[in-house]
Formats: sequence, C-alpha cells, structure tokens
Amino acid sequence: QVQLVESGGGSVQAGGSLRLSCAASGRPFSMYNMGWFRQAPGKEREFVSGISWSGTTIYADSAKGRFTISRDNAKNTVYLQMNSLKPEDMAVYYCAADPRKVPMVVSGVDYWGKGTLVTVSS
Repeated sequence: QVQLVESGGGSVQAGGSLRLSCAASGRPFSMYNMGWFRQAPGKEREFVSGISWSGTTIYADSAKGRFTISRDNAKNTVYLQMNSLKPEDMAVYYCAADPRKVPMVVSGVDYWGKGTLVTVSS
C-alpha cells in the first residue's frame, strides 16, 4: 500500500504561482511512477503531468511551458510547480502513483491522494 497526501493548494490571482506537494509513504517511493491529475467542477478527471521513477517527465498540452513536475526521492515527495495560472486551471489536483507505468489515464491507477483545491481568480 502507498499513502499519498497532497498539499500546497490555495487561492491565487490569474498569473500567479503555486507549488503543490505530494508526500508518499508505505512503499519505497523511488520505485513508483508518479502523476498529477485535476478535476474541475462538472468535468472528468484529467491528466496534467507525470514523472517516471527515473525522472522522465511528460505534460499535458495545457501544462506545457507553465508547469514543472519534479521529485525528491530522499523526501518521498513529488512536486508540481505551477506558474502563469489561469482561471481554467482551477480544480482539485490529485496525486497518483503506479509501479508499472507513468499514470496518464484515470483507469488503472493504483493509488490516489485525496486532492488539494486550487482556485484561480481572474
């Protein structure tokens, strides 16, 4: 079992920045591929960014150039630095972990956190 706890959400104005953190416990963190998803009200959960156990990163088109994912295996934590935030980025952001592949689709993800809310005002 892996437990994931997100933090760092909050309210910002458009153009602002936030850094989300996801702390993992329960299994060797370095063995897991990690991902960030988000879900806006009335919409389906969608992929934002992912990072493999070896550090390879991937981004949704909506995140490219504005968001940066990183991991610190010594701290069992994955981060999502979000810059130039837009009102359409407002959502609950979820951390995901999977030992087999970088989580990019909702179905089949082994572990989820409970989410952290990001609010962006225009």
